[in-house]
Amino acid sequence: MADAALVTGASSGIGEAFARALSARGYDLVLVARRAERLERLAADLPTRAYALPCDLAGDSASLYESVRDLGVDVDLLVNNAGFGTSGRLIDIDAARDAEQVRLNCEAIVTLTHAFVPAMVERRRGGVITVASTAGFQPIPYEAVYSASKAFARTFSDALHHELRGTGVRVLAVNPGPVPTEWQQVAGYAGREGPRGVPGKIGAEQVVAEALEAFNDDRRSIVPGRTIRWYMRLNQPAPSAIKLRVTERLYRPRG
Repeated sequence: MADAALVTGASSGIGEAFARALSARGYDLVLVARRAERLERLAADLPTRAYALPCDLAGDSASLYESVRDLGVDVDLLVNNAGFGTSGRLIDIDAARDAEQVRLNCEAIVTLTHAFVPAMVERRRGGVITVASTAGFQPIPYEAVYSASKAFARTFSDALHHELRGTGVRVLAVNPGPVPTEWQQVAGYAGREGPRGVPGKIGAEQVVAEALEAFNDDRRSIVPGRTIRWYMRLNQPAPSAIKLRVTERLYRPRG
């Protein structure tokens, strides 16, 4: 029986790229997102067995475990990819939307990891890949909730990597920089690709290829893309006060 991977946020962008790459590597897939029609189209297009499970993870991530159990699928790899961002001044953003962002970007990751990892530990094999972001390495004005949520995802994954050493379960945090997907439009960057001056834009397929290579090597964390990786290394020693001033200018809404 083929290994099975569960990919959240699989209907587009990095999630879809993960689904296609894992299927090409022989994994059966459980595809999770809100948009049923897109999931079903993707499932039909993959060369391995794929199940489409429409689910609003921000509303009820706990029920997903029961749905997967009903399929009779043992999840060998959990890809926590679902997430979205908001941009602008906090006081101008709908509070309910930001609360939904925290539930999806943080709570759903914890809930799904609690649900699927114990069986992996019992089998002494498996893995978790969590898509965080370079946004999680520093506070970002005008993306305050998003950057905080990705800091949570990154540190949660890093800690879990060390907790599970010796169990046979690998854990990787993937921290992409700019990746052209639907994320920018959802976040409110209408008509543009995101903040000014952030280097190292790469495609979703490259993010996934580098992530899966790092996962196979049992790495703890990766920043995909050579340019953004070096940018983050050079940026890290700078004083926080200076980084905040520069970041505020880069992300300040135009107009």
